[in-house]
Amino acid sequence: MGDTTITIIAIFLAAVLMFVFPLMAISDRTDDISQVSIQTATNEFVDNIRLTGKLTEENYETFVQTLSSTGNAYDVEMEIQVLDENPGKKATVAESTKIGENVYYSKYTTQIWDELEKNDGIMNLKEGDRVVVSVKNTSSTISQQLKNFFYKVAGSDTYQVSASSTGIVAVNGV
Repeated sequence: MGDTTITIIAIFLAAVLMFVFPLMAISDRTDDISQVSIQTATNEFVDNIRLTGKLTEENYETFVQTLSSTGNAYDVEMEIQVLDENPGKKATVAESTKIGENVYYSKYTTQIWDELEKNDGIMNLKEGDRVVVSVKNTSSTISQQLKNFFYKVAGSDTYQVSASSTGIVAVNGV
């Protein structure tokens, strides 16, 4: 009887070592590849906005398609910090004769979408505005599911794959 239980335990451990741990390692590498992919896509999206001074629905849709090509669902949050053009304040870095601090007010994702709808899918920005984009996955990856099953490490509200990028607009959008 003792040999049978030891054999069953050995078979179970061998199965775990031969199949589960390699699967976990491969799924972790898949998450790493997704991480690099969405970080690159997020940086390119923000750089495009920064260098053109425009946020367009077309560019956003291309960005979302690139994100979805990883096989995960993502929550994209955008913030545009608009430089306040108060004449008593320093408006841009080039105009150093004005006194005071730069003052920004923020527009968030829903406000940005409202403005895009009003302006035929184009939001023009000006030099000195800041763009902040953060992305995190909302779907559970295979790696997360395996970790939940074996380790109880990742909860249901945590995310494994995320990216963020920030930039200051370099040109006035026309």
